[in-house]
Amino acid sequence: MSRVPIPQRGQPLDVAYISQLSEAVNDIAGQVSSATYNYTTIDTIDSGKQSIKTSETRVVGGYVVVSSDSVVTSSQTKSFTYTFSGDFKYVPIVTATPINTGKNSVGENVTVVLTDVSRSSVTGFVRYNANGSVSTVVNLIIIGIPN
Repeated sequence: MSRVPIPQRGQPLDVAYISQLSEAVNDIAGQVSSATYNYTTIDTIDSGKQSIKTSETRVVGGYVVVSSDSVVTSSQTKSFTYTFSGDFKYVPIVTATPINTGKNSVGENVTVVLTDVSRSSVTGFVRYNANGSVSTVVNLIIIGIPN
């Protein structure tokens, strides 16, 4: 794709320059496609499968520090809540991944359970399956349809 030169101050905008702008805009329009692979389908609890343009989906990435150098026992749980801007039309899809920030065997033996997902927050807990000191973070990916 060609680049349109930026005009100098005071430069007259003649037909040739306007033509270059039009060609550049047409080149961009030709590269933007409305093909079906540019759509994202999100299966919502409220209204079933919804397909929208991928550029119109909303993705939130976040994290919650659940424990920081804490001593835990096997089967102990620690709850967490992550709040985000509530401008989703339906309850979004959420993926949670535990991160062993303490880098020890206790942090490698955990389970994350989401207990509630709403249009503006995620609640869950981490279950520790070993005894010892641990530091844990939960990474969250939230994908949905904005209001």
